Amino acid sequence: MVRIFYKEGKVIKRENDIRELGKVQNLVWVDLQSPSAEEEEWVENKCNISFQTPQEIVEIESSSRFFEQNETINANSNFLKIEREGYETYPVSFILHQNVLFTYRRGDSKTFADTVKKMKVSPDGIQGGVDFMLLLLETRIEADADALEGISKDISAISKDLTHEQKTRQETLIRISGLQEITMMLRETSIDKQRVLSGILRSQYFPEDRKEHLRIILKDINSLLEYTTFNFERLEYLQNTFMGLINLEQSQVIKIFTVVTIIFMPPTLIAGIFGMNYQHIPTTGEPWGFWLSLFLMVFSSLVVLWFFRRKKWI
Repeated sequence: MVRIFYKEGKVIKRENDIRELGKVQNLVWVDLQSPSAEEEEWVENKCNISFQTPQEIVEIESSSRFFEQNETINANSNFLKIEREGYETYPVSFILHQNVLFTYRRGDSKTFADTVKKMKVSPDGIQGGVDFMLLLLETRIEADADALEGISKDISAISKDLTHEQKTRQETLIRISGLQEITMMLRETSIDKQRVLSGILRSQYFPEDRKEHLRIILKDINSLLEYTTFNFERLEYLQNTFMGLINLEQSQVIKIFTVVTIIFMPPTLIAGIFGMNYQHIPTTGEPWGFWLSLFLMVFSSLVVLWFFRRKKWI
């Protein structure tokens, strides 16, 4: 699928027929979403550009993430998709050529849909592909900020659960681990965008009057990185608290077993003595011998229990 956006007066219009690409005037944005080989080749021929292969887009080397060629800026960045089923990263390729933005991606993305909605609300701010690129990046950063805010609320909820619950649950540790994973992925994608935008900021082909706007976006990314660090610290604290509660529960269980073992040691000793097969054991043959041994066992247990309570060990 290929979406073509062009400006007509003060209005941004959209065209879905790729055959109109060479006919429209004031082209500002061409969005390729899971295009076919024919569509990709058509755009390359009509606009005199060249898309990277999917393997090149996902490369992590700096030379693959950002490079300039023939007055064209090429940049690749990873976006994070968060859904109810889970989360994953997906690569997005940007090409800025003659103030026209070309984006190449696989699959649908809420970020791009939200960008189009913002464009429809305030089309006056879109003068060319550069403005579309900045708006798209702003929308992505806002989505990341919303995700971090949601993670922060989840962390607060887990903290309250740990405070009020008397028993720890395995689900809590799984939730903490999941939040750590998604926070780490948000941090990775933010660092990735920071690296790419820093390269664009140094580009001689990027308009000077838009670089201040780009610096503001970089500051927002830095704020997100600080936020992710704060969330990491909170999650680590919760994890340590959780493990401390587990250790406390285990200590309580071990303590109970230790007390029970010690309480039953004197009765066991008494029972062992009276159970010896010797004829000359005191009370042997006496009718009250059994009750005496039973009394001594109970009494010895109560004495040990009283001693433990006096020492406040239980």
